[in-house]
Amino acid sequence: MNLQKEQPYKTESKLRSLIKSFTWRIVAIIDTVLVVMAVTCYSDNCSLEEAFAIGLFEFGFKFVVYYLHERVWQRIDMSHRTAKVRTLYKTISWRVVATIMTFIIAGAILDNANDLALTIALIEIITKTVFYYIHERMWLVLPLGRIRKFIKK
Repeated sequence: MNLQKEQPYKTESKLRSLIKSFTWRIVAIIDTVLVVMAVTCYSDNCSLEEAFAIGLFEFGFKFVVYYLHERVWQRIDMSHRTAKVRTLYKTISWRVVATIMTFIIAGAILDNANDLALTIALIEIITKTVFYYIHERMWLVLPLGRIRKFIKK
């Protein structure tokens, strides 16, 4: 008879949040570069350099903000941490913060192209909402404490 042990950890470790932040930023930077390229090329102002600049600025700023977002969500009803509705609320809260940051960063880099920055931010609401939700659900498959146990070995 195989009895499962009760989960000894109630929250994500800071290391897990850092790794999770990094993996999300990799997904997000790829999406950002592709969206910026599509929007700027469609407007006949195609610039791979600007697409990477926006992606890299976002990586730096949003890495820190995402990490803080993760730590705040550690304090919000952890008894239902795997519930899909909780994931949806977390996705929406991150998307609001991240969309505002995207608009500001894209607008600053694209020099007086607020319409392009707004278009980029609006497209990313769709793409990144889907990607974030999937990323979040994938991380829920890895049980709490798994990274801590791996590091201790």
